[in-house]
Amino acid sequence: MDKPDQRHQLGAFLRARREALPAPKNTGRRRTPGLRREEVAAAAGLSTTWLTWAEQGREMRLAAPALARLASALRLSPAERGYLFELAGTRDPLPTSPHAPAAPPGELLALLRTIRAPAYLLDNLYTARGWNAPALALFTPWYESGEPNLLRFVFLHEAARRFILDWETRAARLVAEFRLDAAHTPDDTAQAAFIAALRRESPDFERLWTAHGVLAREGGGRGFIHPSRGALRYEQSTFIPAAHPEYRLVTLLAAETAKPPDAPPRQ
Repeated sequence: MDKPDQRHQLGAFLRARREALPAPKNTGRRRTPGLRREEVAAAAGLSTTWLTWAEQGREMRLAAPALARLASALRLSPAERGYLFELAGTRDPLPTSPHAPAAPPGELLALLRTIRAPAYLLDNLYTARGWNAPALALFTPWYESGEPNLLRFVFLHEAARRFILDWETRAARLVAEFRLDAAHTPDDTAQAAFIAALRRESPDFERLWTAHGVLAREGGGRGFIHPSRGALRYEQSTFIPAAHPEYRLVTLLAAETAKPPDAPPRQ
């Protein structure tokens, strides 16, 4: 990208999207709206100087992987992400699948809101496409990371290792479940690009992917260390909607609630 006007358009776009993000709660009054540069830079794994220069429209190298992390940190929509890479004059390393719908079906999002337990909706790349309020309260580290994709959060964010109890076991199972799901769509170019990018970026994902573990999403016990609520345990269930098999509805019931009631004493 060597056109000054295009660089300034990109810079203005980045600043507008950053300032449109909601500021974290309990951070006091702020002189400017949205997130600070250092907050977005940290979420994207970039330096504050890099982001400052990009917003100022300076002449600099804008590598595609860095832009991809920035797009996730800014929570860009598919259209906004495409616009970002168009202005930058580079190719998105994680193109959107032409078969992926622009938005989840309204009935699935409505269903999320009726569930009292934490619940969220994943697409076929394990990107969160909807949450209910209890899920947002539980998955605070995931949501605040700015990374909507579950696999990328688990493998590329240190917060995931502190949040997920027995990270190694859970990470191995997640990869094995994703491998089985991915086998149903072997010709999906977006899926192939996603896997290739994550294998490059995460040695742990590469190690587990090449182990060729395969598991069905059977649910079961899940443990977390919440930053303010401490240790939490749930029983997870995953449902695939019959009319929309490209989605997975994940629910978590508190472990004590999930236990069957005691049998009445025999007479």
